[in-house]
Amino acid sequence: MLAKPTRKNVQGNAACALGAIAAGCKFYAGYPITPSSEIAEGMARELPKVDGFFVQMEDEIASMGAVIGASLGGVKSMTATSGPGFSLKQENLGYAAMTETPCVIANVMRGGPSTGMPTRPGQGDIMQARWGTHGDHPIIALTPASVGEIYSETIRAFNLSERLRVPVVILIDEAIGHLLETIDLTPPDPETLITRKWATGDKDAFLPFAETDDLVPPMAKPGDGYRTHTTGLTHDEKGFPTQVPEKGERAVMRLLDKLDHHAKLIQSFEVLQCDDADVVITAFGISARAAKRAVKNLRSNGIKVGLFRPITLWPFPHEAFQKATKNATSVVVAEMNAGQLVLEIERLVNQKQTVHRLNRIDGEVFTPQEIETVIQEIVS
Repeated sequence: MLAKPTRKNVQGNAACALGAIAAGCKFYAGYPITPSSEIAEGMARELPKVDGFFVQMEDEIASMGAVIGASLGGVKSMTATSGPGFSLKQENLGYAAMTETPCVIANVMRGGPSTGMPTRPGQGDIMQARWGTHGDHPIIALTPASVGEIYSETIRAFNLSERLRVPVVILIDEAIGHLLETIDLTPPDPETLITRKWATGDKDAFLPFAETDDLVPPMAKPGDGYRTHTTGLTHDEKGFPTQVPEKGERAVMRLLDKLDHHAKLIQSFEVLQCDDADVVITAFGISARAAKRAVKNLRSNGIKVGLFRPITLWPFPHEAFQKATKNATSVVVAEMNAGQLVLEIERLVNQKQTVHRLNRIDGEVFTPQEIETVIQEIVS
């Protein structure tokens, strides 16, 4: 099906599975959980067709561990989950960050906390995606807003993870994950698909966590004869544990600095009619779709409104946001949680700008009219 361009009616979760296959994923380990289970079902069907492996693990902790193990074995790997399952993956996700193990985690968000509302949409996992595991760690989180974007952003997630040796989270709210849309399943050009940088050269001089110019050390491919030591402990360039303060700081700072170094590669966003906007809406996922319609409706009534939509949520594209909102007096943050992204926005606005919160935590999505009402009150 992916051998040539195909226009097809696809569910969001199914598009995630197809995007993973198109990106070259050959291993999936997971545990069924609503509302992400269709991703596992899709991978179970498609992986055998490309000589890949699907494993249903006993729980979410083991799933994440299996993904890390497969990736260390040299295979592009992923898992998918939701809510409580994402919580259970956090310790191993931190291990992947410390060991710089490429992997992709799709989190189809639902209402919470705890078991919450498994079949209803939510956007309450965005801070967990950034800070869910302990310590200072690198992470990339992408937030598609359509079925087509789920497909393309899943491919991009693998490319970013492989190139930068970092876990990449795809945050999909339930409404987008279960949405059906007609999309173009265009196979990516093989030359655009990135595979991690493998070790070459002198085996005796190889350092598995060397400080390279791009801050991304090459990996030792199993069987190639390069000696490596992998541990979640803070380690030196040889991979062995260290408690020397200078070495410990250098090791962790390189993990963080490599995302800054590759910021232009990582960041993605949409700016809609922000140049002359008095009010800019900031939203992602299904909330951004309602916001986009609200912008159109309000503009037709002469109200100058724009939209800033982060596609890369973490690291947040703060410079692009500040540029898009520089002429606005108000910023409205519409999100399906009690107020998480707004905390990031509040620290980025200037003293002349006012931030307005618009939140839902009842398992329902925003309507354009809800957003329009808030903005009409602001400008009146």
